[in-house]
Amino acid sequence: MTERAGLTRTGWGQGVCVGDYDNDGRRDLFVAYYGQSVLYHNEAGGAFHDVTDAAGLRAPTRWDTGCSFFDYDLDGRLDLVVTSYLEFDRSRIPEPGAGGYCQWKGMPVMCGPRGLPFSRNRLFHNDGNGRFTDVSKASGIGATNGCYAFTAVASDFDEDGYPDLYVACDSTPSLLYHNNTDGTFEEVGLLSGVALNDDGQEQGGMGVAVADYDEDGHYDILKTNFSDDVPNLYHNNGDGTFDDRVFQSGLGAYMEYVGWGAHFFDVDHDGRRDLLLVNGHVYPEVERRPEIHYRQPRLLYWNVGGGRFKDLSAMSGAGIQEAQSSRGSAAGDLDNDGSLEVVIANIGTRPSLLKNFGAKHNWLLVQCAGTTANRDAIGARVQVFAGGRRLSGEVQSGSGFISQNDSRVHVGLGAAATYDRIEVRWPGGARESFPGGTANRIVTVTQGGGTR
Repeated sequence: MTERAGLTRTGWGQGVCVGDYDNDGRRDLFVAYYGQSVLYHNEAGGAFHDVTDAAGLRAPTRWDTGCSFFDYDLDGRLDLVVTSYLEFDRSRIPEPGAGGYCQWKGMPVMCGPRGLPFSRNRLFHNDGNGRFTDVSKASGIGATNGCYAFTAVASDFDEDGYPDLYVACDSTPSLLYHNNTDGTFEEVGLLSGVALNDDGQEQGGMGVAVADYDEDGHYDILKTNFSDDVPNLYHNNGDGTFDDRVFQSGLGAYMEYVGWGAHFFDVDHDGRRDLLLVNGHVYPEVERRPEIHYRQPRLLYWNVGGGRFKDLSAMSGAGIQEAQSSRGSAAGDLDNDGSLEVVIANIGTRPSLLKNFGAKHNWLLVQCAGTTANRDAIGARVQVFAGGRRLSGEVQSGSGFISQNDSRVHVGLGAAATYDRIEVRWPGGARESFPGGTANRIVTVTQGGGTR
């Protein structure tokens, strides 16, 4: 239905994010491109209309990569952050092997990103009339130019009620923009411990997953990286700092993979968020070496509790073991049966659709709807109380590797056939409680419909 939907534009598409920017009840679509990124307004009936110019988002040629909708100033309207990889001139493409940044392990390969000029990230404020204003400079988001940027995920890391922003950067320190609550941001990645690895080295950051994987009340960051490295599991200490616990958690066993998409989600519905990592090399030339492969399998880790994960990849079926050179991926309950599917984009072939056929416990899927907050409730935090446990999730826009997950919060309930209540902290900090009920259903909670 691509043509009928009005989405036939071609080009070097990169990332995507979804958000109801005009609060009309229909989710709109932003696609990042090399050239000109596009905002599609959802016209209902399965049709979209390109409103890039009308929205004030027309820009000179850029290599945009990722994006996220989030309400950084809590005015009830979704703003937009767009990341950019580098400044790229198609008329001056360096040849493979032309210099030190055009070789990998002695092989001539495509050049970059090192040695190529940086670009800048952009922030657009939603003015509420269908138009956005570029506030990149005034907000501080555009002040940082030392990052080859990919995925941007918004989350309230310091729990002050305002969303912060984490950006994965390739070959450069990753960024954490702290929201100063006055319309400006301060970049604190180095001070917070999420810019580099424990050895102080820059990494090839790609994808990001944000969740409270150990249910201590603080949201943590998982970042995937280039090969000859491991992912980062930045544990949020609750005081503005993070510790990288990738080795203590059991996630540091592989260095041969190039990591992209990343997902914290509860595979067996036992109430603990497991982890899926999507891999694939960028250089087809690596097949000349027997120990490295261009197509790589996925990795599935089971959360065993206590902050540790167990590698179940070898016993998780063909969907995990299939080798591809994959990039973006999105998790969501496509058939509303209570378990999450994963769609994975693969280079040079069809996408993969992973269906969960494993043994599973009870579940709940929570759809949040804002009224004074943005309609999609992006930034809302959900806590489900069941069986003496607190189980959490957050409504997010862009995530994974420059991709978009299901906006509903999926929670595994374990053996509990009922849940006691749902508590929601809406964007801005207002809290509401909603009554309990039976498990294994989709629940919609609307701001103002609960008790404070």
